[in-house]
Amino acid sequence: MSEIMFFAFRNAKLRMGLIIVLFFLLLGIFGPMISKYQDPLDYVGQGYQPPSKEHWLGTTTFGQDVFTQLVYGIRSSFFVGLVGGGIATIIGLVIGFLAGYEGGWLDELLMMLTNILLVIPTLALLIIVAAYLPYRGVFIQSIIIGLTAWPWTARAVRSQTLSLRTREFVNLARISGRSHMKIILYEVLPNMMSYVFMVFILQFGGAILAAVGLDFIGLGPSRGISIGLMLQNAVLWNAIQLGMWWWAIPPGLVITLVVGALYFMNVGLDEVFNPRLREM
Repeated sequence: MSEIMFFAFRNAKLRMGLIIVLFFLLLGIFGPMISKYQDPLDYVGQGYQPPSKEHWLGTTTFGQDVFTQLVYGIRSSFFVGLVGGGIATIIGLVIGFLAGYEGGWLDELLMMLTNILLVIPTLALLIIVAAYLPYRGVFIQSIIIGLTAWPWTARAVRSQTLSLRTREFVNLARISGRSHMKIILYEVLPNMMSYVFMVFILQFGGAILAAVGLDFIGLGPSRGISIGLMLQNAVLWNAIQLGMWWWAIPPGLVITLVVGALYFMNVGLDEVFNPRLREM
């Protein structure tokens, strides 16, 4: 563990990505507390106002404070990433472990289900499900994303489990009479923790992007604000054409920085956990 931490602190990509993600995480948590306005949908001033001391990121066409919307939108995005990415990771792990370790008919059945979901366009499935919901909240959106994003994780975890199940320490645990579930939890999973952590980061970023896509096409939360809804409103009300860059650019820039930082973290972790890629 000390060796991993040593190389983690030395890895520039991991440090940079972590700093950016932590900055926006803290902004999402504490931003609403420092904002002058508590409701992102309140009309708090004149429209078309550029950034100023009163409105740090200006106002929308309708006089809503862009900074307040942004910090609440960041909070929603991280919530979707945590819940949606977490659900997708857990489902993928369970199915991948069971299919890879048990094998036989269970492996064939689970992989058949996984392959079916893999060939179905995820965005199209999300659009169909979200369109028929009578109420769409951030939590419901997160669950939908999580339930549709796990197949690639399941296949990746299965391939890793197939490799580990033939190792000597797994055979010894099997001979000692330990149950299959305990072998998976105490023998297979610990040897895949680095991979699991990297998978969660990818699912986290994927869930955020999926939520932004749904929001942008009008299938976001029925109430509240998000980064995708900010982008949708900016496009619908011609923010760029009207010169209101402060309405359109900040949400797009935030998403780009967060997802890019997650990618850098993933690359950095790969270099940390893989001795062949470590920077000495």
